[in-house]
Amino acid sequence: MMVIYSASSYVLLGLANLIIMSACMDYCDTIESCQSHDDTVSDRQHYIHAFNFNKSVEKHLHDFDHFKLSCKKLIEAFPLDQVDGIFVRSVKNCIFSESDPTPLKGPLRLVAVSKEVIEGMLDLDVAVSQSENFLQYFSGGRLFPGSSPLTHRYGGHQFGYWAGQLGDGRAHLLGEYTSRKGERWELQLKGSGKTPYSRSGDGRAVVRSSVREFLCSEAMHFLGVPTSRAASLIVSEEAVWRDQFYNGEVKKERGAVVLRLATSWFRIGSLEILAKAEELDLLRKLLDFVIQEHFPSIDSNDPDKYLIFYSRVVNETAHLIAQWMSIGFAHGVCNTDNFSLLSITIDYGPFGFMEAYNPNFVPNTSDGERRYSIGAQANVGLFNLEKLLEALTPVLTLEQRQGAGQVLKGYPHIYQMRFHKLFKAKLDLLGEEEEDEYLIAFLLKLMEDTGADFTMTFRQLSEASMQQLHNMSNLQVMWALQNLASHKLYPEWVSMYLHRLKRQGGDSDEDRQHRMKRINPRYVLRNWMAESAVRKAEGNDFSEVKLLQQTLVQPYLTQDVAEEAGYAAQPPWWAQGLKVSCSS
Repeated sequence: MMVIYSASSYVLLGLANLIIMSACMDYCDTIESCQSHDDTVSDRQHYIHAFNFNKSVEKHLHDFDHFKLSCKKLIEAFPLDQVDGIFVRSVKNCIFSESDPTPLKGPLRLVAVSKEVIEGMLDLDVAVSQSENFLQYFSGGRLFPGSSPLTHRYGGHQFGYWAGQLGDGRAHLLGEYTSRKGERWELQLKGSGKTPYSRSGDGRAVVRSSVREFLCSEAMHFLGVPTSRAASLIVSEEAVWRDQFYNGEVKKERGAVVLRLATSWFRIGSLEILAKAEELDLLRKLLDFVIQEHFPSIDSNDPDKYLIFYSRVVNETAHLIAQWMSIGFAHGVCNTDNFSLLSITIDYGPFGFMEAYNPNFVPNTSDGERRYSIGAQANVGLFNLEKLLEALTPVLTLEQRQGAGQVLKGYPHIYQMRFHKLFKAKLDLLGEEEEDEYLIAFLLKLMEDTGADFTMTFRQLSEASMQQLHNMSNLQVMWALQNLASHKLYPEWVSMYLHRLKRQGGDSDEDRQHRMKRINPRYVLRNWMAESAVRKAEGNDFSEVKLLQQTLVQPYLTQDVAEEAGYAAQPPWWAQGLKVSCSS
């Protein structure tokens, strides 16, 4: 298997003036959409300014009478599981099983709602969230008109090994909604009860994991990263028993349901299980459906359509992981069943935003071997794409297989290019200079040696003037930069950086600061922040969930309430080493 260098290795390569696998550069041209992410800054700003909470172009629906969902397209496209019932079983020759949600028990409480999702994507007036109908529809207690809930059969490689059948063990696809804008969204409940794919699970999600999923999916959107969205979070008094840290201490928690949206929930594991079961006709059907529905620029009559599809997934996966790296995000469980075919971030579990810069950062207590450390994510992306190619191999000609192999060899270079471009933007390095790669690598090495905070180092570089950067005695309140400046090589790096900025010319230091503050967030969902909100939520205090949601909608703007909460301050002492388990 090829190896993609981690962030730490990237530093060594930068210092040695090397390029990742230069032999792969010739293959970049085979990726048709290699230049699809050129407008780094404008792309991210699109997400920041794409909506206005106070304006509504269209009149929103005030009830659910005309809110329609449909699974018709999926039901007509694929054979359904011929066995009825929710009991766990090995499922064959289908993509979906029909399965209704199990209503949550006890009083229900809406504790979080995304106004932008409800109004901007679902065309509903957010006022409907105060109704009993909303509680029932958005928790699985009642079905939307037209909904025929489905649960998806898929497999996956988990921690490097084939795990066999997995599937939607606690999620129900309610149907597709087409908005007034013509956008199509698949609505899915998570934590909505047992399915044929629940294995030994109870089909429920608990408050702590549901709070984290709701907050992070919305936070990632406003950071400009492709992601599933969260519409609502509803909690109940239903008892759910969990051994959170797999240490034999089973505790009673409460059940919760998140209603989440994506353009599609198909993932690499959706194809893998069909190839493993040698259900090749169904494999072709699913591929044709995904291409027709989600890759309209690919000609469905093109004999190379599967190869072109693969090239798109390779390209966009490289871009997605580079974006994760640019904000210090570690997914935590990068199994093939958690990697979207549309290259969006899905399945938020034991994720974490890196604080002290460390390529070996792992947020997941279950990942003792650090397989999914933040610095290994690009390598894991490559592994997953190799498994996707294995799944496609039965439907490719020999020549197409060879072409796909060449495409895969281009992945390191595409990732390297995107990583480099994103970090150049974070430092506001305009144009191209030979030393740029070295300058980025040098900074990351200083950050690694000093344990400098990832998010705030870049943010404070954005907020400091060039004079302040040169004279660190004026940076008493910039705690992350003070940490960085403790390195004996900091003066050398900052001198190089300031000379690079001066050579750009053409605008003021204030212009540079403005650009950088639009690309480097001040607030991310740090694990300690999520943990603080979860602890309060478990005591029925959802005030910090609300505060975090409000803060993370505008992560690039300094906010008084967020500052008072310490969201841009040095992490508290108890946050050191904080990790999250897969148990949810």
